[in-house]
Amino acid sequence: MKGMFFNKSRQRLTENSTLKLGNPDPVTIELRVSNRARRLSLRVSRLDGRVTLTAPVGSNQDEVMRFAQERLEWIRGHLAQTAPSEVPQIGSSLPFRGVELSLVRGQARVVEVYPGRLLLPPQSPKHDVIRLEAFLKENARAALVAASDHYAEMVGRPYGRITLRDTRSRWGSCSSRGNLSYSWRLVMAPPEVLNYVAAHEVSHLVHMDHSPAFWAQVGAIFPNYETPRKWLKDHGTALHRFRFRD
Repeated sequence: MKGMFFNKSRQRLTENSTLKLGNPDPVTIELRVSNRARRLSLRVSRLDGRVTLTAPVGSNQDEVMRFAQERLEWIRGHLAQTAPSEVPQIGSSLPFRGVELSLVRGQARVVEVYPGRLLLPPQSPKHDVIRLEAFLKENARAALVAASDHYAEMVGRPYGRITLRDTRSRWGSCSSRGNLSYSWRLVMAPPEVLNYVAAHEVSHLVHMDHSPAFWAQVGAIFPNYETPRKWLKDHGTALHRFRFRD
């Protein structure tokens, strides 16, 4: 297990790592060691093929390896069903603020939004995906700054800075210093989903945990948050099927 760290006397896992199983076609598995996990669990993303094995802190290394090895064929079966990634291009569509927009060629030098369409500049078509990614990031930052400002004012707590990332494991985070981090892909989701994530992370300025008090805080500034939260669980992974770079 590359990068594995464990107590040699007990072979207990304490840190995340990556392992490869199978020969001659090995399967890459991301091993996550979690304080919250109570048992070993496997997940195969049906859209990007990412395989994740979650283990409680202190799990026995041999048991984890045996658990993964016994399910290797199950993993391969699910990987065979994963959908390929999609590179946005003229003639296809891309979700923006929860609406599927057709990608067509325009005349302006910037990406433009029209009802049902995203117009791409006529020059240098090979740069279409770069322009689309920049367009999404620009709009994501504007929306997330506005939402974070709004909810921070509601809770009466200032935040530090806002950073945009392209993370798969989480849609947002709040550091102990009050810095907020978000996935820019949220701009492809319905606006209420983006707003919910902002309300969620801003609520961590008050409660740095997921206690009942924290969820009460989320509900106070974003009522009925269960609906957008469920949308992310049901549809969030689909936002990662779009590839904007090699």
